[in-house]
Amino acid sequence: MSTLTIGVLLFIFMLVLMAIRVPIAVAMFVPGVVGYVALSGWDPLLAHLRGAVYGRVSVYDLSVIPLFMLMGGFAVNGGLSKALFDFANSLLGRFKGGMAMAGILACAAFGAISGSTVATTATIAQVAYPEMRRIAYSGRLATAALATGGTMGVLLPPSVTLMVYAILTEQNITKTFLAAYVPAILAALGYLVVIAIYVRLHPGHAPEARAASGAEVAQAAAGVWPIALIFVAVFGGIYGGIFTPTEGAAIGATLTFIITLLQRKLTLQKAVESIRTTAVTSGMIFMIFIGADMMNAALALSQLPNQLADLIAHAAIPPVVVMAVIMLFYVVLGCVMDEMSMILLTVPVIFPVIMGLDFFGLEASDKALWFGILILTVCAIGMIFPPVGLNVYVMNGLAKDVPMIETYKGVMIFLAWDFIRLALLILFPGITLWLVHLLT
Repeated sequence: MSTLTIGVLLFIFMLVLMAIRVPIAVAMFVPGVVGYVALSGWDPLLAHLRGAVYGRVSVYDLSVIPLFMLMGGFAVNGGLSKALFDFANSLLGRFKGGMAMAGILACAAFGAISGSTVATTATIAQVAYPEMRRIAYSGRLATAALATGGTMGVLLPPSVTLMVYAILTEQNITKTFLAAYVPAILAALGYLVVIAIYVRLHPGHAPEARAASGAEVAQAAAGVWPIALIFVAVFGGIYGGIFTPTEGAAIGATLTFIITLLQRKLTLQKAVESIRTTAVTSGMIFMIFIGADMMNAALALSQLPNQLADLIAHAAIPPVVVMAVIMLFYVVLGCVMDEMSMILLTVPVIFPVIMGLDFFGLEASDKALWFGILILTVCAIGMIFPPVGLNVYVMNGLAKDVPMIETYKGVMIFLAWDFIRLALLILFPGITLWLVHLLT
């Protein structure tokens, strides 16, 4: 049996394990071990494991992940979400569908400090969904808007997925963060337009608009100063070169803890829960790291990544078509895997392929940043794409009065914009790279 055949069989073995609901880390680690032994033997495997596990989890840059997650945990349990939604609603309530639009913007703002798609969806939905239903929004529009808005947690820094990509591909985290902003803003603005179109096509799905008074807007604005302070302090310091992303994450976690504590919104029990959740999730991520490293080591021995890169490089296929096919592959893969596992497993294999192709004459660093944002965009699509959109399941757990099929019907118009946006990002890399070139 050739090494290439072994590599393909290992990948199939991994997908089978995932299909029978074996934990992701184990589903990657076991085929990796089997493949490594088949290709190299037991002694090389033991020698590899002796240093590989410690080498992976002892990387200093990885500390940015639990620190930003802790900041998000304090924000979630410290009750910062309601003020965001109230402020956004005071600005957009004058438009038909304005509360759904407010949910999108609140998700975007909260995602910029939580870094988690699921946390963003669950937190904003708990505040926004009851209000939307109370004033007669349809279940379809309410759940679809909030599930879609929650994907902003993966699009905006400090997205955990984005940080993992930067670490895996050895990119500057600050530049990677900058590359995400314009595509994320484009996503949010597009969602607002989608809602405006939807409520005109289906006027019965949203109530008539009600404009807030100046006093109501001012009162709502006064409640969002903690979030503005945290964002400016953390990301202003990072982009201003005052401190590194890891230091910024530590400052952000500390600042969020102090503010929510002073506001008496973060109890001891909630603080402990934030720390516990961060520890559990970080442990899960690191285990996935170890499993993915084992699988990628076996695939490297099989020469599958190199042969795939050579095959594509010598094929008479336009690079843009190759990118479109890769993005479609990620959409399909998102139906069976979470975004973290997709990144850890596929990037070491696909990244060399991308770097070996010429896209619009981009330099290597620009190409790496651009590809990272494309992957991030597809991960966000996967969060609401049927039949396994995780955000839809989270939303369904909070909105038990709305059948899941109704939410999926609602997200279709948002997915239409997502695919249009993905095409724009592929065809016009400048959308992603403009801010990076402007500020660095």
